[in-house]
Amino acid sequence: MFSSSCISTIISSRFRPEASAILLAVIVILHLCFSILLLEPVKQIKMVVLAASIVGKSGKVLVSRQYVDMSRIRIEGLLAAFPKLVGMGKQHTYIETENVRYVYQPIEVLFLLLVTTKQSNILEDLDTLRMLSKLVPEYSMSLDEEGINRAAFELIFAFDEVISLGHKESVTVAQVKQYCEMESHEEKLHKLVMQSKINDTKDVMKRKANEIDKSKIEKTRGDKGGLSSMSSLSSGFNDMSISHGRGSSFGSGSMLGMMSDVEPISTKAKDRSRSSVTAPPKSSGMKLGKSGKNQLMESLKAEGEHIIEDVKPTCQTRAAVAPPTDPFTLTVEEKLNVALRRDGGISSFDMQGTLSLQILNQDDGFVQVQIETGGNPEILFKTHPNINRELFNSESILGLKRPDQPFPTGQGGDGVGLLRWRMQRADESMVPLTINCWPSVSGNETYVSIEYEASSMFDLTNVIISVPLPALRDAPMVKQCDGDWRYDSRSSVLEWSILLIDNSNRSGSMEFVVPPVDSSVFFPISVQFAATSTYSGLKVTGMIPLRGGGGATPRFVQRTQLIAQDYQVV
Repeated sequence: MFSSSCISTIISSRFRPEASAILLAVIVILHLCFSILLLEPVKQIKMVVLAASIVGKSGKVLVSRQYVDMSRIRIEGLLAAFPKLVGMGKQHTYIETENVRYVYQPIEVLFLLLVTTKQSNILEDLDTLRMLSKLVPEYSMSLDEEGINRAAFELIFAFDEVISLGHKESVTVAQVKQYCEMESHEEKLHKLVMQSKINDTKDVMKRKANEIDKSKIEKTRGDKGGLSSMSSLSSGFNDMSISHGRGSSFGSGSMLGMMSDVEPISTKAKDRSRSSVTAPPKSSGMKLGKSGKNQLMESLKAEGEHIIEDVKPTCQTRAAVAPPTDPFTLTVEEKLNVALRRDGGISSFDMQGTLSLQILNQDDGFVQVQIETGGNPEILFKTHPNINRELFNSESILGLKRPDQPFPTGQGGDGVGLLRWRMQRADESMVPLTINCWPSVSGNETYVSIEYEASSMFDLTNVIISVPLPALRDAPMVKQCDGDWRYDSRSSVLEWSILLIDNSNRSGSMEFVVPPVDSSVFFPISVQFAATSTYSGLKVTGMIPLRGGGGATPRFVQRTQLIAQDYQVV
């Protein structure tokens, strides 16, 4: 660029003195204008807000927003130096250093801070600080460290609406909130259209599902109608086999007559030679009475049926065919009625036990039963009114008060009851199985975790834990299960089954997910199980014959079981 003396020499050499003076003045004015325009951006850049921050009184930076290009080390150094510069008892709310100015305002235990240049307009900075102090409580629920951290991003967005490129914008608190919400009519309309499409799709899915269910029901009805005659015939055979196994439907001649009519049909497909050998040698065919009864038993046995000892054989058939079971069967059965509290502990406990005797032959009824109890003081025993109680208390022998009378035979079910006992008090450690159910709602789902703990006193079989559920269209989503599970949609119950609980699996768990519901829906939880050991530990040690000169101990079989009759978690 030329200097002013050079420019004046050139002008004076080429123009007249009057024109050269005017031209020189114009050039000087233009030079000054260009200088002002070049220096003005520099002043604007210097007079800015460098950063807006929220810091703790200990110097911890919670939120900081920079408005100029600064390095991280630079801004951290400026904010770290602020707590050291703040003095006690000062009335003003600004601090100046060699390079920057701190304009701040206390907010309870925090400081709202503006870091500006020294050339910045302090009045405008104070106005900016007041606007920011109004916005902080609008977005932060609590003016402490935790509340500021939760609303950090909302505060940064609000700061950006107030300060742009280091300069304050002319906005109000309401405008800042409106700008940050960014509500759009087009966006709302789009969401409504999308939700309408989703609802229409759900309606179509429901109609299709109902049509599929109806078609399945009609198909099932058609299949059942075509096989109605076969199912009725098979159900008749099943009913007769069940009644035969229980030994309660063979006392009348009418039933035997019906069975004799059906017998040739059931034996045609079996081995004819085997059924003819097992028939009584003197009988010519099926007849009403004792011989016909045993012939039917043997024909069923030839078919592979398991014969229970409830049938009373005669002397003629005993000579021809060996008795199907032992002459004496003693059943020890205990039933549990327990209510466990969902938060732990026992609400109620009741155990009732019975000892039953079943005798096949009338002549074998002159006996006494020698037993042995476990010695539990909580168990109270009670004998039948016809049992000699003094003999039981002194020698643990169950015998009739009149020894010349035999025990009755042919009793239905498990036979005649001899002894009963009961226990109504127990602690939680004596309960065979405890259930813990933990429902928890998370968002739009309920997570349910169920655990079982089994006592080492019993090995449980056929355990079924039934958990009630809210009315669901589909089965719940089971994430983990120790065992098997099944969902009963009609009763809305989730059944968790474990075949055997022993020392290998004393504890187990299951987790599933359902829609959000109240935790009380999952109660009461019902439990079913069985065990081969009992609380009483009662054992039959022997049978004492009262006739026959005190011969050998008669052969007998003992059955022992513990069942859950009414076992719930309430």
